[in-house]
Amino acid sequence: MDQGSARDGVRPAYASGAFSRAQADGRMPECRVPEQARGEQAGAEQAGAERAGAERAGGRPADGEQARGEHTHSEPPAPRVVQRHSVRGQILDALRAALVDGELVPGQVYSAPALGARFGVSATPVREAMQRLAVEGAVEVVPNRGFRVSERGPRELAELAEVRALIEVPVMMRLARTVPAHRWCGLRPLAEATVTAAAVGDRAAYAESDRAFHRAVLMLSGNEQLVAVADELHRRSQWPLVSGPATRRADLLADASEHTALLDALVSQDLAVVQALVREHFAGADR
Repeated sequence: MDQGSARDGVRPAYASGAFSRAQADGRMPECRVPEQARGEQAGAEQAGAERAGAERAGGRPADGEQARGEHTHSEPPAPRVVQRHSVRGQILDALRAALVDGELVPGQVYSAPALGARFGVSATPVREAMQRLAVEGAVEVVPNRGFRVSERGPRELAELAEVRALIEVPVMMRLARTVPAHRWCGLRPLAEATVTAAAVGDRAAYAESDRAFHRAVLMLSGNEQLVAVADELHRRSQWPLVSGPATRRADLLADASEHTALLDALVSQDLAVVQALVREHFAGADR
């Protein structure tokens, strides 16, 4: 799931039966919810339908319906959602992708005007975005020259993996015991997105989809502060090392398989497999 590590080979598929040959080929299995969970969900839907029918029979409109003859002209229209994308935000995303892809080389100094010319913008949004990356630790400010991409070694990567494990493993195990199966099935598209990015070797897209999957899992805890801290540590773990080979597509595919295997174990509530998967993931993140 993490790209910062340099591996001697691809981690083998888990022999626990958590995922099948179809998953290793990048094809997602159907997310089957246990019978009990399906029954509870169906019961809730039937109760909702009966409640709506009773309201109609009693002359009262059900939720979302308007009584005949009722005037609603006094109600204000729904507000229109306006989306604004700042140039700085777009440049920040582009710089982060360049860091993950290795286009910005560790140890090299880059000036804001030069990067601005590369992206077709002025130096100001680039400088602002680089200042943000400096706060995150991705680059260092070099007075009168620009920004140097931080040089990271295996020890920093191992430390990040250790801290992430201390935070995420206990939370994932708690969620595995308390979250119903159908909630885990809702995360299947996020797991599929990591497989799609891995299949084409798109490291930047994989980094984003990888973090999105982890965020979605941790958000089930309801702890926003935990999610923010874990996401920042995860982002830092994806920056490339100062030396070492680029992440291979086979490595990305192996990591994506861990996402699907974990979901399968969570849906089936196989706690032993869940524990093995999450511990193996963080143990391998520092290699």
